[in-house]
Amino acid sequence: MISLISPSEVKNPTSIAVGSFDGLHAGHRKLIKSVVEENKYTPTIASFWPHPREVLYQETRLRLDLPDEKLHILEDLGIEQLVLIPFDRELSKLSAERFVKDILINQLQAKKISVGANFKFGFKRSGDINTIKNMIKDTNIKLKITPIFEDEEGRISSSRIRDLLEKGDLKNAFKILKRPYIFNGKVVKGKGIGKGIGWPTANLEIDGRKFLPGEGVYAAWTTIENSNQKIESIMNLGSQPTINPLLPSAVEVHLINKDINLYGSNLFVEPVEKLRSQIQFENIDQLSNQIKKDRNNALKIFNNYKQ
Repeated sequence: MISLISPSEVKNPTSIAVGSFDGLHAGHRKLIKSVVEENKYTPTIASFWPHPREVLYQETRLRLDLPDEKLHILEDLGIEQLVLIPFDRELSKLSAERFVKDILINQLQAKKISVGANFKFGFKRSGDINTIKNMIKDTNIKLKITPIFEDEEGRISSSRIRDLLEKGDLKNAFKILKRPYIFNGKVVKGKGIGKGIGWPTANLEIDGRKFLPGEGVYAAWTTIENSNQKIESIMNLGSQPTINPLLPSAVEVHLINKDINLYGSNLFVEPVEKLRSQIQFENIDQLSNQIKKDRNNALKIFNNYKQ
């Protein structure tokens, strides 16, 4: 497994790309390829942690991939280390020139820097590719600029993937990601309401920095940690309008035709297709009947995947 390290632990000198690399979509992979091609130096990704918008604007659920979720993907792409640069308000005030000199050149000893054509950095995002060009013009450091990557729908970006997931458009999100979208969480104690109406659910505690799809009911594969078996499931993501509209949003998973004690387990959830938006029913019986329909619809979807 590749290293997840701080700047002080980096293996120098480096061939490095800087950015969030959130989602590791086709545009990111093209940029990563240019890093790996420079085989004289350690192929490295440098990213900020936490996300700058978390620090500056207190936004949450911004990450398509948490750092440890990126490691096996980056390793397969030839990257040897993922450097997490601690982001705080002090660093946010660092000028673009100081960032290049102090962090990229002096600390990370970059011998090749790869960035996207629209790369912005430094205090108030004042730095761009011209800043880097000016800073390295009298050195032997190489700069590789990768054009913005587009498909027939336009620019490929992390924000576009988030928009698709928010709409429940998993098919097109997967198309850009080139892989399923997965999140995981620990099963915590719930109120037992689902079990009481014949539909036991596992209530998941999800890292607050992880982006989640839009609220609704989904067909989803669920995998228990340390198991390779994908279990057919239905997932409810959001509030519980019929049970108690005032309850906070939650992630609940019902394993179809499985009776397993999951309390304390870590589950990996792969939403496959959105079944419906959330509905407030008049009573519990109507809710239970709808869940039965959801299960049957989910099974049809899973059967299509098996064919």
